[in-house]
Amino acid sequence: MAIEAAARLSPSLAAAAFLARRPAPALSPYSLRRRLPLIRALASSSGGDGRIVALSSSELRKRRGLSSSSGAADPASAGDEKLRSLRRLFARPDVAIDAYIVPSQDAHQSEFIAECFMRRAYLTGFTGSAGTAVVTKDKAALWTDGRYFLQAEKELSHEWTLMRSGNHGVPTTSEWLNDVLPSGCRVGIDPFLFSFDAAEELKDSISDKNHELVLVRGMNLVDEIWGDARPRAPKEPTRVHDIKYAGIDVPSKLSFTRSHLAENGCDAVVISMLDEVAWLLNMRGSDVPHSPVFYSYLIVEASTATLFVDSDKVSEDVLKHLEKAGIKLKPYEAIVSEVERLAEKGAKLWLDSSSVNAAIVTAFKSSCPDVENGAIHAVYNVSPVTLAKSVKNEAEIEGMKNSHLRDAAALAEFWCWLEKEVCKKVPLTEVEVAEKLLEFRQKQDGFIETSFDTISGYGANGAIIHYRPTPEDCSSVGSDNLFLLDSGAQYTDGTTDITRTVHFGEPSPRQKECFTRVLQGHIALDVAVFPERTPGFVLDVLARSSLWKIGLDYRHGTGHGVGAALNVHEGPQSISYRYGNLTALQKGMIVSNEPGYYEDNSFGIRIENLLLIKELNLANSFGGISYLGFEKLTFVPIQSKLIDTSLLSPLEINWINEYHEQVWKKVSPLLSGDSRDWLWKNTRRLLDVTH
Repeated sequence: MAIEAAARLSPSLAAAAFLARRPAPALSPYSLRRRLPLIRALASSSGGDGRIVALSSSELRKRRGLSSSSGAADPASAGDEKLRSLRRLFARPDVAIDAYIVPSQDAHQSEFIAECFMRRAYLTGFTGSAGTAVVTKDKAALWTDGRYFLQAEKELSHEWTLMRSGNHGVPTTSEWLNDVLPSGCRVGIDPFLFSFDAAEELKDSISDKNHELVLVRGMNLVDEIWGDARPRAPKEPTRVHDIKYAGIDVPSKLSFTRSHLAENGCDAVVISMLDEVAWLLNMRGSDVPHSPVFYSYLIVEASTATLFVDSDKVSEDVLKHLEKAGIKLKPYEAIVSEVERLAEKGAKLWLDSSSVNAAIVTAFKSSCPDVENGAIHAVYNVSPVTLAKSVKNEAEIEGMKNSHLRDAAALAEFWCWLEKEVCKKVPLTEVEVAEKLLEFRQKQDGFIETSFDTISGYGANGAIIHYRPTPEDCSSVGSDNLFLLDSGAQYTDGTTDITRTVHFGEPSPRQKECFTRVLQGHIALDVAVFPERTPGFVLDVLARSSLWKIGLDYRHGTGHGVGAALNVHEGPQSISYRYGNLTALQKGMIVSNEPGYYEDNSFGIRIENLLLIKELNLANSFGGISYLGFEKLTFVPIQSKLIDTSLLSPLEINWINEYHEQVWKKVSPLLSGDSRDWLWKNTRRLLDVTH
């Protein structure tokens, strides 16, 4: 994909008041969804038992008619050598394992990570942001979800079997290990790359076959084979996030955190999520692409707080900022020894075991005076910062609104330019289009960088949900098919994320129907009214129901949380079919609204706005509770030529007209010349356009 009440905190912090209990772990898509995959029920030689089996990537290519050259890479020989080198390490006496699991995360469970931590991508050749690789002595398999099926199929070499997570019959990693390994094997992991909860779950699930989970300490096996070619760790400087954007000062945030320590009888809390450290300390960094965070840990105690960070990243201004808030500095690598020191002196630690890595938690437990009862020295609960960060204060909301308007102006200028170029039949690749969009955004005040790699997909590439074009392998944008553009930016005052799908020629009736049904789902979610304490999964059906009526759907969630000048993907809230996330949607949270539809090897459609959750003033208040709804933050036209008005209700037509009226009113003052004319033409009332 919790807050508080010290006297100095703003009302928005007090209102959120950490209703959070630990949310139930999200159930895997495998347990929730049954889809037709590129796997086949194959009859066994003994007469056919209809078993579902996963096909290797080479077999998938054969059935798709794809050659290895159609992907970003097919490093068959290199891939073979990497696997051979990795397997040789299995036999070392200080390793002694039969299988090794390589996740996508860094030691902080980050979605976006520094290049030096992209171990799974290095090993497999698959560059998508989500996936898990598992290597045994004679097999290699990669699990990823529906956003990346087509991409993984292109990028994996023949040595790898693609496991399409979420498809019927595809086993989980632990189920697969239990099936392919003989009883009593040793499965290795780097404990820094797994949360404690994830490691414990894995340990329990493989114990069914008497397998042992081995925490390989002191080295990461992929790093060993990567060697000197591995990129260096980032050393970018940090900066202070101005109070006019942060809204609440660091002493107030620390006071709020300490009040929760006291309430829970704890002496200290370990904060390991990078965006939580950045939010709590009103700092930002550049260690991770697209995310203004820096590699660090934070331990908050009753009267002190210690930031574990490379001192080279701390300028004089940042040092003064930290000293003013009473923050001490220690080296990044000292986190484990500090946790051990706290354990040895009998401190009771607050650990979010869903995010703090297994290396830290096991070090604490093993260093407690009474090792056998180490658990009693800790409170395992969701971080006290998680919900606080997700419920935006007034300054954060103001910054998000302002940055979205500047972003909308950049996008209007961009779309005006692109439409002209395509109409003139100027050859433009997907990469060139993304680069031009970046140029328009760079002109806006406060622009820092993109908030994720721009997804610029024309035609069939738009069906690859998290497609990333490269100069060596991309299409040109033309007027014969749909063009999907999903992009966002990091500004000093906010974070944006928007998707629009357009056609520069004449869309087919099929494309118009699919687009209109996606739009109907988008509208249904936008106008939703729901009681407080409603978890996001309850609303997910609204975005899918119009597609379901004709037997269509999409393989991703409908909405994710978004940070304020922070990570573009933020928890704990979400709007998704994964009903394990019970986090209630609350006033002040920001979520995306992005239903879609993807026709493999043909086209993709997605429409995305960001929404602020607000309290509604209704005529009734059943049960004495508040009712919530959404306020739009994104103001960019939705292409009218793709809409089949015969499918729309009067209310849906009114929504489109009112939205475009808002777009014109809010964004036109920021534009002039051709881009202002473009905005006027693309925000006309729908019936004026169609009649």
